[in-house]
Amino acid sequence: MVIRGRAPLRVSFGGGGTDVAPFCVEQGGAIIGSTINKYAYCSIVPREDNQIVVHSLDFDMTVKYNTKKNYVYDGKLDLVKAALKAMKINKGCEVYLQCDAPPGSGLGTSSTVMVAMLIAMARWKGMEMDGYQLADLAYQVEREDLKISGGYQDQYAATFGGINFIEFHGRNNVVVNPLRIKKDILHELQYNLLLCYTGNVHVSANIIQDQVSNYKKVDAFNAMCEVKALAYAMKDELLKGNLYAFGRLLNISWESKKRMSTKITNPQVDALYNEAMEAGALGGKLLGAGGGGYLLMYCPYNVRHKVAERLEAAGGQLTDWNFELRGAQSWISDDLRWDYHKVNVVTTHGEYSFDV
Repeated sequence: MVIRGRAPLRVSFGGGGTDVAPFCVEQGGAIIGSTINKYAYCSIVPREDNQIVVHSLDFDMTVKYNTKKNYVYDGKLDLVKAALKAMKINKGCEVYLQCDAPPGSGLGTSSTVMVAMLIAMARWKGMEMDGYQLADLAYQVEREDLKISGGYQDQYAATFGGINFIEFHGRNNVVVNPLRIKKDILHELQYNLLLCYTGNVHVSANIIQDQVSNYKKVDAFNAMCEVKALAYAMKDELLKGNLYAFGRLLNISWESKKRMSTKITNPQVDALYNEAMEAGALGGKLLGAGGGGYLLMYCPYNVRHKVAERLEAAGGQLTDWNFELRGAQSWISDDLRWDYHKVNVVTTHGEYSFDV
């Protein structure tokens, strides 16, 4: 038996950073974004002993634990240890982790891995958790138990999936509002958005800590308020199908967000962004906390190819993607047969046998 968990990565359109305390607690934060068809996976294979063997397929790393010993956070797959501890896993198992994007990509990878692990472990234990309970537990483990700096949006996006407007007022006061967008608008939005990897990852904790330290500075605080207001404006324009205005708002929001911290952008990111805008893009933003990872650009259909050419010529790497409207999922696979066996097929032309 294999228990699997899968959670989708996300792109944020507006409001990024307003989901981080103390701003979201004192002022209330708001995010608009969507999950995409890139995922984090967790597979659990039960064992008969007390050993827990974790395989990170992306990093080609294997770490072993014992359920009878306390988990020590030492920098080696601490996310896994914290999840095992939170879920009170006291049985041996093999855990396999894999993600479609690297850490620091701006797509919410670490939080999405956490959600995938928790939903797989809950399925193994026969636990029932609704979306809010799962997302809140993922936040607790990552932000409070492990003390990793960050906001709320990644855990809730990965759990619920789809295109959402999420409002934050601190822990246990998060509301996920699914946006009902007409299919034609959704298809047009996806077609006009380009996802470009800058070639560099970022350390989001450092950027977020700088943002938090700037909270009491007037210009940075005003920028956060603008970013929040722009998230509401983006939601309204998107629901009404005004995609041209939506693209323009992306650019205005990006200019505001850069005032929240000097670490959000860098010369390489600015160069790629400027290339896209000069080729006709209406707006865009760096995903995640900033500093590197993926750049999202809105390009009208008649200049989409020109923007793509300029980004690639400047060193960007375009990525195929689409919206994913489903959130975190778990399932059980009973197919563990690795041995060869025969498959016999009878057709009108004769009988055939294959070793598979």
